[in-house]
Amino acid sequence: MAAPLAIGPLDDTAQDGVRALAAAAQAADGVAPVSEQPLLRLGADEPWLTHAVAHSKHGTVIGYVQVDRGGQDASAELVVHPEHRRQGVGRLLLRTAERDARLPQYSGTPGQRGKALRVWAHGDTAAAQGFAAAAGYVVVRELLFLARPLTADDAGARPALPDGYRVRTFVPGDDDEAWVALNARAFASHPEQGRLTAADLRDRQGEPWFDAAGFFLLEAPDGSLAGSLWTKVEPGQPAGGRDGEVYAVGIDPDHQSRGLGQALTAVGLAHLATVADRAVLYVDGDNTAAVRTYERAGFERAAVDVQYAQA
Repeated sequence: MAAPLAIGPLDDTAQDGVRALAAAAQAADGVAPVSEQPLLRLGADEPWLTHAVAHSKHGTVIGYVQVDRGGQDASAELVVHPEHRRQGVGRLLLRTAERDARLPQYSGTPGQRGKALRVWAHGDTAAAQGFAAAAGYVVVRELLFLARPLTADDAGARPALPDGYRVRTFVPGDDDEAWVALNARAFASHPEQGRLTAADLRDRQGEPWFDAAGFFLLEAPDGSLAGSLWTKVEPGQPAGGRDGEVYAVGIDPDHQSRGLGQALTAVGLAHLATVADRAVLYVDGDNTAAVRTYERAGFERAAVDVQYAQA
């Protein structure tokens, strides 16, 4: 029997149920099943965003899918409770996402034909691979998770910048709009990062990991923003095993090819070396230039997230 399915905005109780579901899946699989952005959007009610929750006969949340139709392709993140897998819940959620992706982004707008659907699999586990293969999905994108130890040499690094450029820390409230504009330029072709809004930025400023001291802005000689690097250290990690993430590093296209990205990365690693034991980051597998830059900085592949689409 198919699980009861609720489609629409999530109230506080449903949001808590989804978070508990995600925690149960992470405990079983060793990897977070849903990324940061969908979790931040659990309370969002937007015309381009769909929430679908599967419940057990007792009303417990046992499955969830979020579909984002705001980009060039529709993107979905899906999770099923470990105790309710292989019971058709995942297939029900995937069919729901497929139907949703075919809807117009805004109801009543003519000339819209829906979008192709891509589905994330974090960690690309064997279970995810089998589920995707059975549904006729193949890998269309890889997001590499790279890592490297942090050392005393990192903490003492003082990277050189071209004449006139300087690095300072982000000032919440004062720098919000300028950073959003910079980020949009730096990630114009990126399907997720380039779409961040001032509201998305403020959501992250409200997270317990946010620390402006680890958020660096690169100013050009004329005082405009030329680049930024944002670090992230989740609280509550065990001593000796703390990961510090190079969360986002971007350079304005007008200031690229000057070694600024490499210099900013060194600034970020110097900061992380004072608060963490290992540096980690995500980078698209087909971004050859960035992958090579990080490999030269000592990063190695530790895991991979993938996006699947119908063959």
